[in-house]
Amino acid sequence: MIRSLEKGPQKVRKKYVGIDIGSVSVKAAIINEDKEVLESHYVRSHGQPIETVLIVLKEIFNRIPIDDIEGIAATGSGGKLLADIIGISFVNEIVAQSTATSVLHPEVRTVIEIGGEDSKLIMLEPDETGGNNLKVSDFSMNTMCAAGTGSFLDQQSTRIGVSIEDEFGKMALKSKTPPRIAGRCSVFAKSDMIHLQQVGTEIHDIVSGLCYALTRNFKSNIGKGKEFVKPIAFQGGVAANAGIVKAFEDILDLGEGELIIPKHFNTMGAIGSALALIEKGIYSPFKGFKEVNAYLKNRKGKGSNLNKLKCNNYDINVNRRILKNGKKVEAYVGVDVGSISTNVVVIDKDRDVLARRYLMTAGKPLEAVRQGLFEVGERLAKMS
Repeated sequence: MIRSLEKGPQKVRKKYVGIDIGSVSVKAAIINEDKEVLESHYVRSHGQPIETVLIVLKEIFNRIPIDDIEGIAATGSGGKLLADIIGISFVNEIVAQSTATSVLHPEVRTVIEIGGEDSKLIMLEPDETGGNNLKVSDFSMNTMCAAGTGSFLDQQSTRIGVSIEDEFGKMALKSKTPPRIAGRCSVFAKSDMIHLQQVGTEIHDIVSGLCYALTRNFKSNIGKGKEFVKPIAFQGGVAANAGIVKAFEDILDLGEGELIIPKHFNTMGAIGSALALIEKGIYSPFKGFKEVNAYLKNRKGKGSNLNKLKCNNYDINVNRRILKNGKKVEAYVGVDVGSISTNVVVIDKDRDVLARRYLMTAGKPLEAVRQGLFEVGERLAKMS
């Protein structure tokens, strides 16, 4: 005989949302009261952090009723602004990163976190309560400089024409002898890269050299002689870069399993901010989108006390020349190979410009010169 069982009302498990607003991206995470990560999101903000937060939150609350959310918290460089706008809790970045690590990877004793703007070194140790609970014993952060951050890699990858998301890390792994590149300053790094390009250094070697430059800078400038106690967790968006991971393993002399890349490496700050609400018993509900919409509608940019720059209009005057078929013209070719661009120009004896080309060097000066000469040659052929 089959007996039907009537199910009673199901308990709704409380959920918490964490938002981490960084310089280049917005991260969001949803966890439940058992501290399990239900989902996480990483979205590039493209200079519009609050607009991106609005998109992310609307996507979340289209699937999850607002009433099911027990609390929402913000962290990161833009987190305080968001917290003030919508009246939610703000969690310090160090607290957020360490809390997430303590819960998800209690075996870790050192945290390396590198994002687009900030780099952090966090030392953890067991707290007095015992168990898996950890506390911060020491920490340090970078100064307001791009060197040692994800922005450093973004700048240099753009300079040499290599995609930071798709090519950079894989390309770095091809190098057997990475050259020495200054990592303490982006300007010095650029000078080293220009020299390496001019002497024909392979692109994958330059890319690998940049990875080692960043890791050496982190160890010396942020580590400042501190002991990197193992195991070490590598967190933040830069942890996706295989070249940086390998460089850290070499620079810190790490064996297999001693450098941990968490599953949610790029959203640990968001996860930690939500976990902090649970651990501190904070009720921080989301009241809706009214305040965010009002802020975006009424905000005003900061005025400048500086006068606008003025300059003369330096137009290039090119006298049109029609070359006669079969008749030779005395011409001169000039080539300017720079770190960013390669310029090729052809002029005649009267200093009239016959043809000119501007191309991106993209870390391949010989190829750029060859292409430039080919294109001005084609141009001259059409003029005859």
